[in-house]
Amino acid sequence: MAERESKLMMIESFIRAYPDFPKKGILFRDICPVLRSPAALRAVIDLFEEQVRTNYPNVDLIVGLDARGFLFGPLLAQRLGIGFVLVRKKGKLPGTTVSVAYDLEYGQAEVEIQDDAIASGQKVLLIDDLLATGGTLFAACELMKKLEAVVLGCMVVIELKQLNGVDKLKPQSVFSLLKY
Repeated sequence: MAERESKLMMIESFIRAYPDFPKKGILFRDICPVLRSPAALRAVIDLFEEQVRTNYPNVDLIVGLDARGFLFGPLLAQRLGIGFVLVRKKGKLPGTTVSVAYDLEYGQAEVEIQDDAIASGQKVLLIDDLLATGGTLFAACELMKKLEAVVLGCMVVIELKQLNGVDKLKPQSVFSLLKY
């Protein structure tokens, strides 16, 4: 437990806060310093790996969300010896895709996945850097339903608690390393 707490404290020490970015009233949590530190990045993947091995030993695939889920997901998948799949913004993937539109505070967006990326019944964990309102992760969960995948849960580095994103994702479980 002390090692876990030590890793969390180290990771948190690398998170920078930028007030009024990208617009006034937003406190932006920047993970870029974590990525520059091999020790902090290793700690993130260590803690995600521990969570998966303890709670989801039967996971088949890690599904990363565009774009920062692509930073953590492949490292975790490699450690676990399983595959990694991309969920991208609309128009970024070749071949036949399946997509889901979702609402943003300022409009709509769409995410997609290649239609053969996940087989029916495969067990997946979704990963991203941040959970705010939950829109993108919710859309990714809807994509998984369309492909008949079994979503075991969602994992994020940072959860912004006051935005209540976990409520939008219910009944999915959400594992967050840091909560602000």
